[in-house]
Amino acid sequence: MTIIPDFQIRALCQTGMVTPYDPELVNPASLDVRLGCTLLIESAQSRDLLPYPLEGHTQENPYWLAPGQFCLAQTVETFHLPDHLAAQFMLKSSRAREGLEHLMAGYCDPGWSGSVLTLELHNSRQLHPVALWPGMRIGQMVFHSMLSVPVRNYRETGRYNGDAVVMASKG
Repeated sequence: MTIIPDFQIRALCQTGMVTPYDPELVNPASLDVRLGCTLLIESAQSRDLLPYPLEGHTQENPYWLAPGQFCLAQTVETFHLPDHLAAQFMLKSSRAREGLEHLMAGYCDPGWSGSVLTLELHNSRQLHPVALWPGMRIGQMVFHSMLSVPVRNYRETGRYNGDAVVMASKG
């Protein structure tokens, strides 16, 4: 596999691979993605993760992810990967330096389409919370060109295709 450079990312995004597309988010070999407006958080009242809207939170008035707390989040961006590309989510180094971790489940197969990316976030700090707000640059997608198109793509094999919102485990 080969990593796709900026000019190819731009061209693919302009034809609908990522919506909404903001050219300011293109890096030399990746595309920044932003935190969406919904979290799924733990509650003492339920084993299930419960929706928490981030609307109204800002950089100046963020949601504070407590030390050791885990949540699921979503990207603003919706993806439509063509059959010749795979993608990998990487946490922005600025977020990692603040104490945020991503649990490395951000691999996207060719054909993954119509979905926001669900992020598995954890505050690894022991004493202080980490700020989250909608629109923050949370990570970046690295796109990989496949040597050839797979026999079966994610539209045929995937369980999380077409997820328009953050999604808990489907088991």
